[in-house]
Amino acid sequence: MPYAELGPITVHLPSRVETNEMLQQQFPRWDLKLIEEKTGIRQRHIADSGETSSDLAVKAAEKLFAEHDIDRNSIDFILFCTQTPDYPLPTTSCLIQHRLGLPTGCGAIDFNLGCSGFVYGLAIADGLIQSRAAKNILLLTAETYSKYIVDDDRSLRTIFGDGAAASLVSASDRRSIWGFQFGSDGRGGDMLLVSDGGARPPEDAIKPRHRKRWKSRLYMDGPSLINITVDAVPRLVDEILEANQLSDSDIDKYLLHQATWKMLDQLRTRMGVSKDRLPIELADIGNTVSCTLPILIQRLRKSGSWTSESVNMLVGFGVGLSWGGCLWKDELLSS
Repeated sequence: MPYAELGPITVHLPSRVETNEMLQQQFPRWDLKLIEEKTGIRQRHIADSGETSSDLAVKAAEKLFAEHDIDRNSIDFILFCTQTPDYPLPTTSCLIQHRLGLPTGCGAIDFNLGCSGFVYGLAIADGLIQSRAAKNILLLTAETYSKYIVDDDRSLRTIFGDGAAASLVSASDRRSIWGFQFGSDGRGGDMLLVSDGGARPPEDAIKPRHRKRWKSRLYMDGPSLINITVDAVPRLVDEILEANQLSDSDIDKYLLHQATWKMLDQLRTRMGVSKDRLPIELADIGNTVSCTLPILIQRLRKSGSWTSESVNMLVGFGVGLSWGGCLWKDELLSS
């Protein structure tokens, strides 16, 4: 039976960089030093006004093809995860298929899952491959949350950055991704949302959990999200370990969605995990939503952080509320 194998990953970040020093000059009353201590973020990449998620995704995919000598005609499915699509319709992944010059026999799906999206994407890819519906899947994540945020929104502008990642997921006779566990709780839909732009009339739309302090279309209740996360993620980790008859000592690295330093540091403490086993890599890019996990993997691969025999756990969590995790061995290192 064929299994999904996570191959090479490439990243594309917008050329425009917004540093905390720039924000401090623009808003002298903001305490950027304190904000940076809590978020762990020094700068973010921001898409230009006419630059969309599909633009970033296409550039990441072209880089993937070029740098890893991948024949674009071998791609038989696109999975595109974004919460900032180009249009309500048509499906953005179909537009990407055309722009990349992929075969018209290539399947294409958009899915909207934000911070848990990369793990969900791997699960979908694994299902397509195990059912023999596809062999070479282009898993794209791309976000431009900055388009939902007004300039003077101190809480969100200092956290979210834009970016895209392209990952090749291919059929293999080696099982290197397994143990998927998922969760969702729509009762928390009012913690992180953009309530306009859909078919629901404004008067019937989900209301933010608390008073909306900023004029941004995006609303986030950060404290509530932290409280939910530091409970849900350790529970998910325990469920994955138990279901696969593993213990904490069997896991080399816990690769978690890179939300903020404060949230990840609290998870380290709650899980009793050392800093080297739960890495944090967001200082120069911010929270890039669905892109944080592939960016983290790509960076740690370059630093030789594990071997092909290392068992790592991938965990995504956030908007929805939704969460998901799985186990992963990096078979790319043994190729």
